[in-house]
Amino acid sequence: MAPLVVINVVGLTPRLLAHMPNVAKVGAAATLRPVLPAVTCSMQATLLTGAMPREHGIVGNGWYFRDLGEVFLWRQHNALIQGDQLWTAVPGLRTANVCWWYAMGAASDLLVTPRPIYHADGRKSPDCYTRPPSLHDDLESALGTFPLFNYWGPTAGIASSEWIIGAARRILERERPDLMLVYVPHLDYDLQRYGPDGSEAIAAARAVDAALAPLLAEDAEVVVLSEYGITPASRPVDVNRALRGAGLLEVYTQEGMEYLDPWASRAFAVADHQVAHVYVRDPADLARARDVVAGLPGVDEVLDQAGKAKYGLDHERAGELVAVAEPDAWFTYYYWLSDDRAPDFARLVEIHRKPGYDPAELFMDPRDPFVKLRAAAALARKTLGFRYTMSVVPLDPAPVRGSHGRLPDAAEDGPVLIGPFEGDAYEATDVKELLAGLARRRAT
Repeated sequence: MAPLVVINVVGLTPRLLAHMPNVAKVGAAATLRPVLPAVTCSMQATLLTGAMPREHGIVGNGWYFRDLGEVFLWRQHNALIQGDQLWTAVPGLRTANVCWWYAMGAASDLLVTPRPIYHADGRKSPDCYTRPPSLHDDLESALGTFPLFNYWGPTAGIASSEWIIGAARRILERERPDLMLVYVPHLDYDLQRYGPDGSEAIAAARAVDAALAPLLAEDAEVVVLSEYGITPASRPVDVNRALRGAGLLEVYTQEGMEYLDPWASRAFAVADHQVAHVYVRDPADLARARDVVAGLPGVDEVLDQAGKAKYGLDHERAGELVAVAEPDAWFTYYYWLSDDRAPDFARLVEIHRKPGYDPAELFMDPRDPFVKLRAAAALARKTLGFRYTMSVVPLDPAPVRGSHGRLPDAAEDGPVLIGPFEGDAYEATDVKELLAGLARRRAT
């Protein structure tokens, strides 16, 4: 039988599907009800396991690793997902993973995942990890080096999606796996930058649709789905600054810069779009921390243990409290009280050192008249092989116009499932078995 190709078009909603004729031809679009938090890592883990976060343990795009005393986002090891996954649900299938998360160490036969090179002299080069290793040279020969998930300039992120789609096509044509999962990230960028309702969102949807056309034309059975929808949001909520003001969060200082001190803090938050995990060291501080967070404008609810259980989020990795933003609000990770005390990584695209997600990375600082000139100078240093810093990210989050993470208030703003299915609505926990059912036909 033809391979089964599952394409994850991040941010795809029924509203945007109206501007994507190639994707719409795949089939009827069913409502897909996400889990809380509706963010990439939690949703992908649910789609792969058929389980809630309480079971698979992926409580967000990152969390506080209590045994290490560190906040880490965007870890890559598949072993972080607890429970059986789609890769082994149907014995005997040959599988391929093209940029779905938690790929490293997964049981897929073929895989491609972003893995930049961090050079010894401090430079960073975009690249990818593949299995088998020979796949890397083949893809680089055919497509060039894996591009950075770039946010600025005329390509504005579509280059990485086009490379991923090209890699999927090459693997499909040369390797013919029975099951292949593909992650296409482009809609994430402009929908957060400009919001989901403007002309920029429509243009992004059309760009992705055009880029996907060659893959959709391959000899394959196709399923298209998404993880979440992005909704209008323009109110940043500084949850860590509030906890610091209440005397619960502590920082330490090096070279005049302040750093979050999770070991010493009585309470702090790991901000993740519209959800924030609040870690409270001493149960005696729970009530105080809850009152501080619940009293912030833009906070919809604060979940305690019973509240987390209601949403299937009661896993040991979750915060003692979980804050959910109002529909037009989202959480910053900021903890400093004066910008001249901000750490140097705050002005960079630095997804691993920041103790929370930072959508301000989507922008060059609009208050800096020389920002593009400084970016060009940094790029020139990189091209010449010198160390460089792209210190252009604003410390003011006001430009952000879209977010996600809370459960959608309307199906039109939520994710979709498109394929040979009869229902008009599915839970995210249903998807693993739906895909396994299609895959089983390839094993008989």
